[in-house]
Amino acid sequence: MAGNTFGKLLQITTFGESHGASIGGILDGVPSGLIIDIESIQDDLDRRKPGTSHLTTARKEHDIVDILSGVIKNEHDSLISTGTPIGFGIKNKDAKSKDYAYLKNAYRPSHADYTYEAKYGLRDIRGGGRSSARETACRVVGGAIAKQLLFAASKVEISAYVERVHNISVPFPPAFFERSVIDENIVRCPSKEVADRMIQKIEDVKKTGDTLGGAIVVVAKNVPSGWGEPVFDKLEADLAKALMSIPAVKGIEVGSGFSGTLMKGSEHNDAFRTDTNGRVNTETNRSGGIQGGISNGEEIVLRIGFKPVSTIIKEQNTVNRDSEEITISGKGRHDPCVLPRAVPIVEAMVALVLGDHLLRQRSARLETNV
Repeated sequence: MAGNTFGKLLQITTFGESHGASIGGILDGVPSGLIIDIESIQDDLDRRKPGTSHLTTARKEHDIVDILSGVIKNEHDSLISTGTPIGFGIKNKDAKSKDYAYLKNAYRPSHADYTYEAKYGLRDIRGGGRSSARETACRVVGGAIAKQLLFAASKVEISAYVERVHNISVPFPPAFFERSVIDENIVRCPSKEVADRMIQKIEDVKKTGDTLGGAIVVVAKNVPSGWGEPVFDKLEADLAKALMSIPAVKGIEVGSGFSGTLMKGSEHNDAFRTDTNGRVNTETNRSGGIQGGISNGEEIVLRIGFKPVSTIIKEQNTVNRDSEEITISGKGRHDPCVLPRAVPIVEAMVALVLGDHLLRQRSARLETNV
């Protein structure tokens, strides 16, 4: 199976299925000497794990990460990277495969059931197998380590939050918020008034057996100018691929996004200026911190669109493996809205891309004392 590895110099490879014994991965490319904060990794996993509120799936997973390789303890008893691949595992504890027996011969609408079978000639019906978002826990582990690398090297910080659930949206433009503000409510929206409305909307739709989508904003600050590779590995291109690989993501905007298509060049251009320290910056940030595929030193601003969860507890038309038209109703444990749990996944994928380009930039330019 191709496509399980992401990145060039900082590479993550993940393995495992939703109802297998465990999931895990290997993060390769982390330089030696990085202090690895396990508690910080676990904090990110806890934000993603199921069963943390009534707005998430009822599946209960502890999601305790076990670091298997690539680290040793230093003289202060802290874990430190050795420069070798960092292997990790997470055990699955609460799989209920019998809940999916009804899918043996049926394809769920808008799921990967049909397409996986078309590609491989078979599929793992237990919770969606490899196509399940359960796999994203591994990305969160890799991304948490990448965050630590980014902060240690360049003080880069990444913050994501739920901007919109269905038709309920915050009234302000994208901005960087501290995690303490975002996590004040279970929907991870930095506005309490809007969050209350979002929660009520999700609760109401959940009662009907339906689901909702929406949008997440992510902002990365302190990214130096110069990161990104022109042409095929432009910074926004790699970010787009990373974020589009997250289950349920259907679109991404950088900076002004599609609203920029309604502007004239004179309205959209970000004028350059210098601050009191002589640093070059821009008066506006419609470019979203990226120009010519390379970071310009401003905040990197992205908006990610998520479709509604495909599994709904409503009768739907579909077909079975014999191409007969049938009806089906969703069963099992599923999120009515993935957005709150997707926040740390979005942060993780952005961190993995930026961490990769941090390392790539260090090989792009020769610094001499001549």
